[in-house]
Amino acid sequence: ERLVESGGGLVQAGGSLRLSCTTSGLRFDDYVMGWFRQRPGKEREGVSCVGWTGGGPYYADSVKGRFTISRDNSKNTLYLEMNNLKSEDTATYYCAADAYLSYVSSHRAGAVLCGKTNVDYWGKGTLVTISS
Repeated sequence: ERLVESGGGLVQAGGSLRLSCTTSGLRFDDYVMGWFRQRPGKEREGVSCVGWTGGGPYYADSVKGRFTISRDNSKNTLYLEMNNLKSEDTATYYCAADAYLSYVSSHRAGAVLCGKTNVDYWGKGTLVTISS
């Protein structure tokens, strides 16, 4: 498994969680990374994505101001800090990795990745459940 998510769980509304995505077998620095989620009965959607240098993070409108994406290239790990969680955040969260070569710039890459449906690698997902 190239991408392994962790950190999901059950939390009350208003609470926080931190998701992690550890990678192996790929040059982490060469990949645009992101978090997607699939809510019950919905299609998978891009939540937050970031370019290979960490600049220009993209956030879906529904999570702006509440979620923060970060990457530690020295640890080959992607994070998603989620605060003020709402019941509508209940979903399976997936880590995604897409090689940087098809992107024009790192700063704009996050927005591009989060709009994609086909990427190079997907994790198996971690379930986040918010109780009201």
